[in-house]
Formats: sequence, C-alpha cells, structure tokens
Amino acid sequence: MSVGAVLAVAHVEWSKLAAQVKVRLLFAVCIAGPFIFAAAMRVQSNAPADTLFGRTVAESGFAIPLVVLGFSALWPLAVVGSLVGGDVFAAEDRYGTWTNVLTRSRSRTEVFVGKVLLALSFSVVAVAVLGVSSVGAGLLVIGQQPLIGLSGLLLLPSEAFVRVALAWLSIVPPTLGFTALAILASVATRSSAAGIGIPVLAGLIMQLAAFVDGPETARQLLIANAFGAWHGLFTEPRYYRPLAYGTAVSVTYVVVSISLAYGMFRHREIGR
Repeated sequence: MSVGAVLAVAHVEWSKLAAQVKVRLLFAVCIAGPFIFAAAMRVQSNAPADTLFGRTVAESGFAIPLVVLGFSALWPLAVVGSLVGGDVFAAEDRYGTWTNVLTRSRSRTEVFVGKVLLALSFSVVAVAVLGVSSVGAGLLVIGQQPLIGLSGLLLLPSEAFVRVALAWLSIVPPTLGFTALAILASVATRSSAAGIGIPVLAGLIMQLAAFVDGPETARQLLIANAFGAWHGLFTEPRYYRPLAYGTAVSVTYVVVSISLAYGMFRHREIGR
C-alpha cells in the first residue's frame, strides 16, 4: 500500500464529495444554524430551561455552543457521522462503478483506506465547522460574559472558552464511531439508505436505552453514552473518567467496524 496512492484516492473522493448538494446543505446548516438559534435567544424572553445550560443562554455566549452540543448529541451527530460514511462505498454499487474502480492502478486496500480516510475526515471537519460556528454565534450575538458551571461556580471567559473547546473535542471520537458503523453498513448492505439509516437508528436506540435503568457497565458500552461525557468538564472538581471510558469505547467501535468492513471488501468479487 502506498501513502501517495491512498491520498490520491482520498483527493478524488473529496472532489466528488464537494459537488454533492447534500454536503453543501449540511455545511450551510452547520454554519447558519447556531447563529439563528443565538439570535432567537437574544430577542425572546423564554429560554430552553429544560436543557443543560439552557437557563443561561441569554446571559453568557459560552452557553450557546453547549446547548447546541447537547442538542446535536441526540441524533444530528449520528447523521453527520453517517452521511458520507454510509454512502462512500454503497454509491459505487448504486452506480455500478466497482468494475472500473477496482481494475485501475490502485489496489483494493488503497481504495478502501482512501475512502475510509475521506469519511473520517469529513466527520471531523463537519464537527469542527459546527463547533466553531456555535462558539462564534455565542460570542458575537450574546457576548463574552462569564459562564456559571454545573457546580455553581463562575468561569471566567478564558477558562470557559477552554472548557467549551474541550467539550466539542470530546465528541469527535463517538462521531467517528458512528462513521465507522456507517462504513460497515455501507459495505455489508451495499445500500446508501441502509448505510446512513442503520447508524442513525442505532443512535436513537442507544439514546433511549440511556434513559432505561440497567447495569452501568452495559450503558457504558453504548457509543452514544460518550456524547455526554463532557459534563464532567464543567464541575468542580472536574472528573475525566467518563471521557476516558467514552473515548475507549468509541475507538473500539472504530477499529472493530472498519476491520470487519475491510474483511468484507477485500474478499468481494468485482461486479457482484
């Protein structure tokens, strides 16, 4: 496997991806959505008090990205992780282009790694765009006022900014976990609808399971549980064990899902 060949495959896939309307629409929503939400919170008196940090969205701009993060963890981040991962392999089946792709100068491994690199990179970029837009919306529309943490202590703007950035960084691993699940579903089913829909449905089921009383160990094995691990960053003292568990579980999902997908893809017969 050649690194240059992998990057060439990823570059071609990025070019194809940039021309897709769904991708442009997703980025438009990621950029404009937080600003629309922040503007709505600025002009109305009712705040989403039933959400974490919802009571302070009109008092501190740092609360805006945290409310957006809490909402996104319900299902939008599963969509972000699955949108490209669930289609990057199945699209070749839909258009019948595997015969051309797999008979060129790139090996199957190079094609596979290039496509996987594209899907994972897209998820990271989409999360980064949404996070930066949320922080920007909060600071520009609401302001840089101090933030009240979950323990009731006041966080100065510099400290609040660092913790908000870490909170958004913490949801990258579980988002990649859903991307890997989408890749596996895409390869296994050869269907874009299944590749995108199965991980999103799995995310919703995991969210519902989180509200059901059960063994704590079983709940920690759900990748969706990692989306709420950032809460420990806003308590005094801070606790990091949920972050460590969530990251470890997410990495496991990524490794297992991509390994299974590669095994299926490697032994696939061209044209079938």
